[in-house]
Amino acid sequence: MTFSDHLRHLAASIWEAQFHHPFVVALGKGTLPIQKFRYYILQDARFLEELAKVFAAGAEKADNAETALRFAQLVEETILVERGLHESYGKQWNLTLQDMRSTPLSPTNYAYCRHMRSVAQTGTLGEITVVALPCAWVYCEVGQHFLRKGPPKSSHPYREWLELYGSQDFANVAKWMRNVVNRCAKGAGKTEKSRMEEAFLISSRYEWMFWDMAWREERWPV
Repeated sequence: MTFSDHLRHLAASIWEAQFHHPFVVALGKGTLPIQKFRYYILQDARFLEELAKVFAAGAEKADNAETALRFAQLVEETILVERGLHESYGKQWNLTLQDMRSTPLSPTNYAYCRHMRSVAQTGTLGEITVVALPCAWVYCEVGQHFLRKGPPKSSHPYREWLELYGSQDFANVAKWMRNVVNRCAKGAGKTEKSRMEEAFLISSRYEWMFWDMAWREERWPV
């Protein structure tokens, strides 16, 4: 069993719960209320700004030129490809990029971003990669889960989202990150592996909480 397989096993119950969350179920069926999807997209747009910084930290801590280059490419892809999806939805809602950037972070999104930022600032290459791995891996699994019976109908309101995260290109990102985690784990001591496990599990929990946050359209209570 690889270290990433071990992590996936540790988080099995958390990940399984995501497939049954009402937000994810409705997203796949195309019955998700548009206001909840809009809330999600605006929060996710803010989250991607932080994710790009984590990938930049990975490029800085990279132990070889190829890894540094791939992390740098992920920074660009996160900004151009995923943000491009958000911008296309923003146009449908008459929102500019500045409008989307000015959306306040929800409590859960704020906490998730700070969790990643803390690891990115102080962690090793393995820890930096593993803290962002659930984001790529979960979305890959969710996207592929909904595309197993074939591509969504052209009338599906969230077809673009499903096609992006269920694509082979996105699966390749998750696979590459798992390979980096596995390679780093081979040279890591017990303490570092423990930190990697903790970072992965916390990020996995925040991924579930992100769906739940959007379903509830979470706001600051005071």
